Amino acid sequence: MSFPEPRYVKTNGLNMAVYEQGQGTPVVFCHGFPELAYSWRHQIPAVAAAGFHAVAPDQRGYGNTGGPKGQENIPLYDMEHLTDDLAGMLDALGIDKAIFCGHDWGGIVVWQMALRHPDRVAGVIGVNTPYMPRGNFDPIAGMRHLYGEDMYIVFFQKYGEAEKLLDADIERSMRFWYRKSGMTLAQYDALPAEMKNFAFLNGFQAPEESWGGTQLLNQEELAYYTAAFTRTGYEGGIGWYRNFTRNWERSADLPMKIGVPCLMISAADDIVLRPEATNGMENYIADLEKHIIPDCGHWTQAEQPEALNALIVDWLKRRFA
Repeated sequence: MSFPEPRYVKTNGLNMAVYEQGQGTPVVFCHGFPELAYSWRHQIPAVAAAGFHAVAPDQRGYGNTGGPKGQENIPLYDMEHLTDDLAGMLDALGIDKAIFCGHDWGGIVVWQMALRHPDRVAGVIGVNTPYMPRGNFDPIAGMRHLYGEDMYIVFFQKYGEAEKLLDADIERSMRFWYRKSGMTLAQYDALPAEMKNFAFLNGFQAPEESWGGTQLLNQEELAYYTAAFTRTGYEGGIGWYRNFTRNWERSADLPMKIGVPCLMISAADDIVLRPEATNGMENYIADLEKHIIPDCGHWTQAEQPEALNALIVDWLKRRFA
C-alpha cells in the first residue's frame, strides 16, 4: 500500500521524519516498539478521509529519524525527551494543539503528553496502552520481582545484549515480534505459570516453527520494517525501556489527572496490555470512553484495522468535528 513520503522537521536535537495526510484538526499518531510511523499505515488514510490532519512521526531512535547511540546517551531516551520531541514537532509544523493517539510505548508517551504538555493536547486516544498513574515503586524492580531476569523488559536493561541478538538477523526478529497468536486471553491464562513470565531469550532463540500463531506481515510490510531497522538497529528503541526507572524517579511531581477528552481502545486478547488494566482509569480521567475490540491481540492497527479505524473516526467526529 502507498505510504506518504516524509518531511523532516527540526525538534529537540533531532531531524524528525514526519508523515502527513489530510487537512483539519491535527491527530498525531505515536508508535511503540518495535514499530514505526508506518505502523499507522491503515489509520492515516482513514483519519485523513474523515476530515482530519493525520501526522505520524518516526520517533526518537526509530526509522528515518534515528537518534544517538552509546551507553552514555541512554538518558536521551527518557520521557522528558520523548514528549519534548513531540512538542517541538508541533512547533515546527505550526500546530498549537493536537489530539494524540498512541499504541504500546506510544501509548505511554501520549498519556504523558497530557501531563507534561497539557497546553498542546486537545484529546488522547490510547490503543491497547491504558493510562497508568505513577506507582509507589520502581517498575523495573517490580517486573524483576514478578517475572525474574528473563522477562523481556528486565533483559533489555542489560546494555548491548538485546540489541546484539536482535540486530543479528533483523528480518527474523520482525517475524518473531509480528505474529497473531491465535490464542484467546482465557487460553493464555490456562497455561502453566512458567509459560507466562514473558521470557525473551528462550522464545526468540527457539526454532521459528515453535513460535506459534501466524505471521502478521505480508512480504512488502516485512521488507519495510526490515529495511528501517537495518538502518538504525534496535538500540534506540530499546533505549526507551532503559529509562523506566529514570522516568519513575523524575515524575513524582507530575499531576495525576487528565482533563481532556480521552478514548481508550483495548484488544480482547492482548496478553501484555490486558483490557482489565484499564479498570480505574475513570478515577483520573473525567471524560473517558472505553471500547474493547474482539478477536484482537497486541498489534491492533494491523490485526483489526477496520474496527480500530471505525472507533477512532467515530469518536473524532463526535468530539472534534
